Amino acid sequence: MGAAFFPVLFFTAVWGAVGIGMPIMTPKGPHQNLIRCILMLTAACCWLFWLCCYMAQMNPLIGPKLKRHAIAMIAKSWDNKLVEG
Repeated sequence: MGAAFFPVLFFTAVWGAVGIGMPIMTPKGPHQNLIRCILMLTAACCWLFWLCCYMAQMNPLIGPKLKRHAIAMIAKSWDNKLVEG
């Protein structure tokens, strides 16, 4: 199982629009550069946080803790034999 192409492309486009498109539309004023910086940093941080969360789901560090009875029920419903060991 790997990364799907569409979600990565979609969220990159969304946060790219926030980080590139929104700073272009900031109103003129004494704090225009500060607002632009805030928008770009917000977009970069949110995109990076989303990417880390998305990638963490591909290879989880912790799996579900199943009891022996639940494993036996799953194996029976999937027509698999349990290997003792």
